[in-house]
Amino acid sequence: MEQVTGLNAAQMEFLQLLGRIKTEEELNELRKVVCDYYARKIDEEMDQLWAEGKWDNEKNEAILKEHLRTPYKYAK
Repeated sequence: MEQVTGLNAAQMEFLQLLGRIKTEEELNELRKVVCDYYARKIDEEMDQLWAEGKWDNEKNEAILKEHLRTPYKYAK
């Protein structure tokens, strides 16, 4: 009988992998590998945006100057 979990095959495989981790050091190593993977994917996507002309230095500068903080309203 198949167990229904609501998780897809990739998620189940990752959970099985996590079950093999025995130390905090192993967990930290896996965390680094996963973070490196996603950082590489982001770099690839940014390179593609640059190559397609959808991103440029002007957009970089605009983001650096953008104010993203939430304005707070103080009670009087």
